[in-house]
Amino acid sequence: MPPRDVRSRLVRRAAKANLFLAGELADRLTAYYDLLLRWNRKINLTSIENVDEAIDRLLLEPLAAVRHFPGSVQRLMDVGSGGGSPAIPFKLALPDIALTMVEVKARKSAFLREAIRQLRLERVEVENARYEELLARPELHESYDLLSLRAVRTETRVLTSLQAFLAPGGSLVLFRGPDGPAEPSTVVPPLEWAGTYPLVETLQSRLTVLTKRRIGAALARV
Repeated sequence: MPPRDVRSRLVRRAAKANLFLAGELADRLTAYYDLLLRWNRKINLTSIENVDEAIDRLLLEPLAAVRHFPGSVQRLMDVGSGGGSPAIPFKLALPDIALTMVEVKARKSAFLREAIRQLRLERVEVENARYEELLARPELHESYDLLSLRAVRTETRVLTSLQAFLAPGGSLVLFRGPDGPAEPSTVVPPLEWAGTYPLVETLQSRLTVLTKRRIGAALARV
C-alpha cells in the first residue's frame, strides 16, 4: 500500500479512536510505518497481516496510551522494543522526551538505529542487551520517569527487577489485552496499582499504570 494511502487510513482510524493527529505527526507516523514494512520483508520485526489492525496496534495504541501518562515525562525506557512500537510513536508524539529502547536481538536493534537515523530522532538511544544486564549499571538506577512494557511477561520477579530503573514517583505502564483483572496480582511494593484504562476499542486493549512509591509515602503506610 502506498504511503499516501496509509496516511489517509491512519487519519481516518485515528478519528474513529477519538485521537487527533496533527499533520506533521501523521506524516512521521506514516514514515515510520513505511520503514517498518520495508525492513519487515527482510527480517521478522513484527506480525503485519491486516493493515487496519497493524495501524491500530502499532501506531494508534501508543498514542492512546500517552493520554494516560501521569505527570511530566522527561526520560522513558521501553523494554523489549522489537520493531519500535510503542517506543517510536511515543517519541513522535512527545518529541522532547529522552528515550531508551532496550532490545536484545541484534537485527532488531539495527532496525531501531536505522529508524532513529531515518526519522531524525534526537535524544534516543538503543541498548542491545537484556534488561537484566542493564541492572548492573548503577547510573541507570532510578533514572527514568516512565518505563513501558508490551509483550513482556509481567511476573512479580520481572516487575520487581524493572522498578529499579524508575525514580520514586515514576510509573510503569503495561500494555494488556481484554482478559484478566484490572489490578494485576503480580504487583508488590514498592510498586502499586494506579489504574487500568481502555485504549483502542477495536483491539479491546488496556493500559495498566503502576506507580513506584516515594520513600516518604511508603513510610507513612507502615
